[in-house]
Amino acid sequence: MTLVHRERPELPDLFRRFFDADWDSGWLRVEEFRDGEDLVVRAELPGIDPDKDVELTVGDGVLHIAAHREEKSEQKAKDGYHTEFRYGSFARKVMLPAGADATVVHATYGDGVLEVRVPIGPPEKESLTRVPIMRS
Repeated sequence: MTLVHRERPELPDLFRRFFDADWDSGWLRVEEFRDGEDLVVRAELPGIDPDKDVELTVGDGVLHIAAHREEKSEQKAKDGYHTEFRYGSFARKVMLPAGADATVVHATYGDGVLEVRVPIGPPEKESLTRVPIMRS
C-alpha cells in the first residue's frame, strides 16, 4: 500500500475566514496600539448594547473584554413564517505593558467599536531584595 500526498484545494474566501478564525478568542477582533501616552485597544462589537452585553475589567496587568450577542428576527407572511437567530459569547485578554495605570481606564463605544484607553507611565523600578543563603 502506498500513501499518496494530495494538495488540499483552495477554499473559497468565506470558508477560509471561517476556518482561519481564532477559536480561543471567540472571534473577537482586537487591535492595540500606542497613542501618545495611552495604550489604545479597539474591539469590533457590532450590534450589541454595551450597557448590558459587555463586561470590561482590569486586573493583574490584564485587560479582560467579554461580550454576549443575541439577535432574533421573525418574518410573518401570508404564505409562511421565517425566523433566524444568532448568538454567542466572545472574550479576549490583552496584556498591559509595564507602567499601565489600571485605575484610570476609559472606554467608549460607537459605530460598533469598543475603544479602551489605558494611560502608560514610566515603568516602576523594581527594588531588589538580597536573599541570604544559609549553609546546611
